[in-house]
Amino acid sequence: MGRRPLDIEKIAFELILADDPIVKKQLNKKILDLAYKKGVYPSSIHQFYMARGKGEFSGSTVPAMNLRVMTYDLARAVFRVAKRNNAGAFIFEIAKSEMGYTAQPPMEYTGVILAAAVKENYKGPVFIQGDHFQANAKKFQENSEKELDGLKALIKESIEAGFYNIDIDSSTLVDLSKKDIKKQQYWNYEVCAKLTQYIRQIQPRGVEVSVGGEIGEVGSKNSTPEDLRAFMEGYQERLRKGRAGISKISIQTGTSHGGIVLPDGTIAQVKLDFDTLKALSELARKEYGLAGAVQHGASTLPDEAFHKFAETQTAEVHLATQFQNMIYDSKHFPADLKEKIYEWLKANAASERKEGQSDEQFFYTARKKALGPFKKDIMGLPAAVRDAIAAEVEEKFEFLFKQLNAVNNKELVDKYITLKRVIWRKHDEEGDMVAHDGEGAD
Repeated sequence: MGRRPLDIEKIAFELILADDPIVKKQLNKKILDLAYKKGVYPSSIHQFYMARGKGEFSGSTVPAMNLRVMTYDLARAVFRVAKRNNAGAFIFEIAKSEMGYTAQPPMEYTGVILAAAVKENYKGPVFIQGDHFQANAKKFQENSEKELDGLKALIKESIEAGFYNIDIDSSTLVDLSKKDIKKQQYWNYEVCAKLTQYIRQIQPRGVEVSVGGEIGEVGSKNSTPEDLRAFMEGYQERLRKGRAGISKISIQTGTSHGGIVLPDGTIAQVKLDFDTLKALSELARKEYGLAGAVQHGASTLPDEAFHKFAETQTAEVHLATQFQNMIYDSKHFPADLKEKIYEWLKANAASERKEGQSDEQFFYTARKKALGPFKKDIMGLPAAVRDAIAAEVEEKFEFLFKQLNAVNNKELVDKYITLKRVIWRKHDEEGDMVAHDGEGAD
């Protein structure tokens, strides 16, 4: 008798529910091996972005989606949308902070995304990204080496888990008290260059990890051409000769993460500066060969804004909070579970409450912090409930892919992205890992 085929969904749920990091690692490897056999490859989008920087194609924006909860169900929905629309350029990402409050370490996130691809019979490169790998300004001032070591450890863990796209966010270190713009950006480009070089040292042989930089912290003043040039000039000076640098640059244009919540719990309309986005995207491409500018904190913008990203040649747009909101606010989300979560927030997230906030504002801003503690409850909902919620979010994914013109680009992605099979092997007593690359599915 032949061996029974592995149940990819069962393994994915074991991975989600496992608490032991060693067990998670074993399950991740099981999924990765199966993914390679099925023609699914965690990949870097670097070469695709470099081609865009050379002007070889234009007119679309890559959606980068942060899946905070129901990750398996939502990732399946994304792959269904991609298959229907012949899409290949889209990113699954998770920020450093999100890994903590959603209880999704890199090993789990990668495994769950790849399992979803296998379940939906998707084939080709899958782009998984570390979003906002951010330096904490206060901790950096107290002990810069310790803060950098922490970021390096996270980067190493993420790359070993299959994150071949990393967004470095050292924009928190920009010092606006300095009059000279290059001096304002000094620690930003210095740290970004150091971490880029670290990534190049540890990345798997044959894989050029896509690295992003950031010049304006989201929620602060809008970025300028002078900011971008000062950062890039310093960054290129600090980057070792011959090393590949960043492929895109995040800028600030007027958004804030999660949107601005009004007292009744609704989201304030945000005026996003598309002129800045267009000008800095063009400058990034023409002067530095980058794919263009990246927009953060965009998911809560009004629907009619999204088509403008492709029109202004924005390289990538980050989308997160709206998907979380749709899950919490779905008519299919059990009212008793929501009530339980809100009661938990009152007891455990009271310190998050800002003076003068209404209950609606507090719950809206704090409820992301309940996603980790209630991950097992949410994933334990009946499949029919999760499917109904995922179907609603799938409509949103479809809308966004079309508005961003992130459709009919599978062949373009396949043209620039070479599939690489990465095998990590122990090579000494300490258990350090080296990577060997190979091509083609088993």
